[in-house]
Amino acid sequence: MALTDKIKNIPARPGVYLYKDEEDRIIYVGKAVSLKNRVRSYFQSGDQSPKVKAMLKRAVDIEYIVTDSEVEALILENNLIKEHRPKYNVLLKDDKTYPYIKITLQEEFPRLVITRRVIKDGARYFGPFTNVGAVNETIRLLKKIFPLRTCKQRELAPRDRPCLNFHIKRCLGPCCNLVDRARYRDMVNEVVLFLEGRQEDLIKRLRLRMEEAAENLEFEKAAELRDQLLAIEKVVERQKVVSTDLVDQDVIAMARGFDEACLTVFFVRGGKLIGREPYFLEGTDNMERGEVMSSFIQRFYSQTEFVPAEILLSEDIEDKQLISTWLSGLRGSKVTIKVPQRGDKHKLVEMAAQNALLSLEQAQLERQAGRDAIDGALAELTAALGLERPPRRMECYDISNTQGTESVASMVVFEEGKPAKDQYRRFKIRTVEGPNDFASMKETLSRRLAKAREEQTLIDAGQLPAGRAKFSRLPDLIIIDGGKGQLSAAREAMLEQGFAHIPTFGLAKEEELLFAPGRPDPIRLPRESRGLQMLQRLRDEAHRFAVTYHRQLRKKRNLKSVLDEIEGIGPVRRRELYKAYKTLEAIKQASVEELARVPGMNSKSAEAVYRYFREET
Repeated sequence: MALTDKIKNIPARPGVYLYKDEEDRIIYVGKAVSLKNRVRSYFQSGDQSPKVKAMLKRAVDIEYIVTDSEVEALILENNLIKEHRPKYNVLLKDDKTYPYIKITLQEEFPRLVITRRVIKDGARYFGPFTNVGAVNETIRLLKKIFPLRTCKQRELAPRDRPCLNFHIKRCLGPCCNLVDRARYRDMVNEVVLFLEGRQEDLIKRLRLRMEEAAENLEFEKAAELRDQLLAIEKVVERQKVVSTDLVDQDVIAMARGFDEACLTVFFVRGGKLIGREPYFLEGTDNMERGEVMSSFIQRFYSQTEFVPAEILLSEDIEDKQLISTWLSGLRGSKVTIKVPQRGDKHKLVEMAAQNALLSLEQAQLERQAGRDAIDGALAELTAALGLERPPRRMECYDISNTQGTESVASMVVFEEGKPAKDQYRRFKIRTVEGPNDFASMKETLSRRLAKAREEQTLIDAGQLPAGRAKFSRLPDLIIIDGGKGQLSAAREAMLEQGFAHIPTFGLAKEEELLFAPGRPDPIRLPRESRGLQMLQRLRDEAHRFAVTYHRQLRKKRNLKSVLDEIEGIGPVRRRELYKAYKTLEAIKQASVEELARVPGMNSKSAEAVYRYFREET
């Protein structure tokens, strides 16, 4: 059924519509109070933006989901955009990589960690933040003020002695029962107050506890609380009072660039400006300012936990009431959205707008400098290596093993001088026995190029969409981590597979010399050469990727134990048995009843363990 015919049956109800391309990928998600009217408008209006025209040109199918209200449609739209990241929707730039501060409230003794994934696990998340350095600094400050545990275990294993952190007063020693759960939770609640920007409330609590400790002659405890107070008061001193109303506000202002916008958020808590974060939106060309602002608000608040009672904007938005209703639902109480035109609030919005413009200009300058550096490095490599054109796509290969065991190879890709991590590939060496890097390199290149030829055949026959191919794209330049031996093995594989035309060089580590096929003398680039530095980053990334994979396989192999040979004993039960008995000998001596009492075990699995060791002896 043609796309124009399919829209005739769309109902006039609230909901979400999804455009798909020929590979069944979702390329655009939209919401509407009337699906029928909204979708029809795409095919009736002659004055469409270039982005909409490009989207409709690729769209071959449309699906829709009916909801009971426009608010439900808004929520569903945000969830679908986060899940599918459609090509033609406005997206927060690199929003998948923004860090959050996470407090693991679901654990008996919570921890403070940095994460880049927000999941519904009972933890409390603060963010997203664009400045990783600031996040790390905040974590360091909090761990200095509040001695939360830093061990990685979700459930603490009992210990006979506390670790070094306890002795340097960076942990209260919950693993050794040196602090009760209630006291530890009080400290966690204080961390939450700090991260919420409610430092004044936190200072009052700490001062009260300090005075109580002093009255009870607990002078050491009072001194610790005093030090915490001083550290927090220093933070508060740096915060600027912007409102005498002591309100919680977010102030959002925008600056526009070509096909992108920078939106700066000022976080005002208790009347004080506690921080700011710049965020970048892509795909904003030909969009109205209010539309950009509305899209940002939806993207931003769909992935942050705290919603203030008041939000100040630099631009008015059409769906203000709808978004206010949605945000009120997230907060659990009324949220007001304002576009101030005068007074102190307008001045605050203007200050945020100035910061947004400065952030945008700085980002553009940095990008231009980066592009100039990359173009210069590629030009150097083109001249120095005698290439016909700049190597826009480069691949590097490395081998990693331990005395021939768990031998693996990595394929790392740089496009336009930058890592293309979604195109990295890794290989388990199948045909080589022992530590033979030359043969391993030949196998790796043979498999990679054979895959390229197979995929291209399927693409030409229309049996494989080009977007789903993993190896069909060929490099302009191949770098082999190693000297003449590895290079010779790689070239042998390339000749056999019919890809000997691709320029290939070996990069030896110690003297950073480049070896070319058929040339007795190496190519020596100056140490300060930007081209050499780019190749070094490429080579080092290939080495890191190979070593990481090798370590994963080696760790997986080393974790295997004799318990894996017992039917019914998997990783979880094995871990619980070792947690309960510490050694394999202790497990051997345990009775069936004792084994059955271990968490995760039952009478059948306990009997299997008991019988295995008795048969062994």
